[in-house]
Amino acid sequence: MKIDNSLPLEYSTEENRLKILGFWIFLGAEIALFSTLFTVYFVLVNGVGNGPSPKDIYELKMVLIQTFLLLTSSFTIGLGIHAMRLGLKKAMMTFFIITLVLGLGFLVFEIEEFITYVHEGATIQTSGFLSSLFTLLGTHGLHVTFGLFWGTAILMQVKKQGFTPETTNKSFIFSLYWHFLDVVWIFIFSFVYLKGLM
Repeated sequence: MKIDNSLPLEYSTEENRLKILGFWIFLGAEIALFSTLFTVYFVLVNGVGNGPSPKDIYELKMVLIQTFLLLTSSFTIGLGIHAMRLGLKKAMMTFFIITLVLGLGFLVFEIEEFITYVHEGATIQTSGFLSSLFTLLGTHGLHVTFGLFWGTAILMQVKKQGFTPETTNKSFIFSLYWHFLDVVWIFIFSFVYLKGLM
């Protein structure tokens, strides 16, 4: 395995560069998935039937907390990658742990939001609007959940093996995934919640 020392460690081998390219292609498929879910939501958003409308159930305070947690986690994962490139293992691991804790906090608030909706009679079976909303938010939430397990596994590898071409490559690819989830959330915040509250 030939290592190019002129590049950051995560890009230092041809295999690593190909893995990063492959992950960008994977994110293209993820964009297609979420684009489809957004399209379904926009088609069904007015299909409330006898159920509540977006204005009836959306709470700006809850959404702002979720947004703060997720966007802050995007900042901390960036700091983690920066620390990794400087060779600061402890700092990198600390920022990754903070990222995962913020992600977990986001999930807690999202689950609480779902429970509130259900108690108000807004379930996935109530209307087309709610089925599309739960599917969109649930898919994003499942991605965050997967990210928590993935990030934890990477932390364990970094703790055991330190910074190698493999561990830095995995960490960088994970950061791309996490940033992608934040971008999707910005679209959810803007075009689902804010638009629904207008």
